[in-house]
Amino acid sequence: MRILIYKTMKICNKLLSLLLVLCLVVTCLAGCQGSGSDTDTGSSKTVDYVAETKLNMDSNTKKQEVTVKSYIDGDTTHFNVPSEFSADGILKARYMGVNTPESTGKIEEWGKKASNFTKEKLLNASSIIVESDNDQWNVDSTGGRHLVWVWYKPKDGKDYRCLNLELVQNGLSIACGTTADRYGDKMSSAFQQAKKEKLHVFSGKDDPDFFYGDAYEVDLKWLRTNISLYDNSKVAFEGVVTYNNNNSVYVEDYDAETDMYYGMSVYYGYETGELLNILKVGNRVRVVGTVTYYETGGTWQVSGLSYREFKPNDPGNTIKISEGNAASNREIDPELFTGGYMDVEAAVSLDSEDVESKSFKYADLIMSTSVSMKNLQVIDVYTTHNGGDNDGAMTLTCKAGDATVDVRTIVLYDEAGNMLTDSAFLGKTIDVKGIVDYFSGSHQVKVFSAKDITVH
Repeated sequence: MRILIYKTMKICNKLLSLLLVLCLVVTCLAGCQGSGSDTDTGSSKTVDYVAETKLNMDSNTKKQEVTVKSYIDGDTTHFNVPSEFSADGILKARYMGVNTPESTGKIEEWGKKASNFTKEKLLNASSIIVESDNDQWNVDSTGGRHLVWVWYKPKDGKDYRCLNLELVQNGLSIACGTTADRYGDKMSSAFQQAKKEKLHVFSGKDDPDFFYGDAYEVDLKWLRTNISLYDNSKVAFEGVVTYNNNNSVYVEDYDAETDMYYGMSVYYGYETGELLNILKVGNRVRVVGTVTYYETGGTWQVSGLSYREFKPNDPGNTIKISEGNAASNREIDPELFTGGYMDVEAAVSLDSEDVESKSFKYADLIMSTSVSMKNLQVIDVYTTHNGGDNDGAMTLTCKAGDATVDVRTIVLYDEAGNMLTDSAFLGKTIDVKGIVDYFSGSHQVKVFSAKDITVH
């Protein structure tokens, strides 16, 4: 009997021990699941700070409903506003507490991603409201942009969402403001969460929209306004091919910030094959080459183009992006062309992030872009006679108001194949289309076809 009782007690003790172990395992598993679950209130839960943050229309901040005039980059947008807000009807908005990577000027990783994110949200908004940080509208250090919170209501939603906060929460801002800002606490928390979750700029991964090569990634505005800093440097930029002449093409691109086109002459020399197909007029291209100063003409150009036919994905390649694009042929004022100046932000140095306002001749800024001028009166014609290929090329001296504009042509032929001479233009009033060029100490419009001169 004692033996039976003893054995029974041993079995019970083993069962109790097993139950205790099972309880400990279950408790441990529950604890582990609780600390890592998105549905738990633990510290690793992803928080939607954008959904938590609401626009208070009754607060003392300034508010204005707006529409988009132009998309600039991830943290800058130009909005249409009533004339009582701004005399020109434009609010240049700099997003409070946000610093997205650059997608204009110097191009940085994740810059295009941030820019496209902002554009997509605003394009699909049924309403957009800008809000000040306090009870008055404030401007940034440049004095030309308002610091605002941008709220948008999705077409399929009922609540406004703070786009500033959404950019930060998605890891598309390389820095954020301070907790002293109106929504600073939320911004700071969203920023730290994006870093912890390694989103986009914090991912440590390559940006699929960025070219990782040895060239400076820039846009044409930045290149044109800082051209001397890039002397003999390799650069990469995008633009539309507008004209092809004398082993060179002209490439231009639009800048929404200044509402201007900027251009560059690209010398391809005696290249043949696929590179020439890439550089066809009407193609949007990504050019990779070296900035050089053409002393004879007194102009800048990009030459030594990089192209490796059997390595199409090489970041050093000049590539075609799209076809069927048109030259802008932006109509310009002759008096502005001959004597106007503009203030544009330019770099202090190549290695510095600082910029300063610089005054440029308007004609220098629009070098190598396609332009048009109307109602030019031809008062004199000089025809080249030097025994060379350009025998018969003309320089038409024109008057428009108080401005004197030179229009330089190549050798021109009519539809029947007859060479045009000075009698076709002297004393006539003309409209022209061509490229802004520089020759013999002055800017001029260079024309490459008789079809680009209309005689009244």
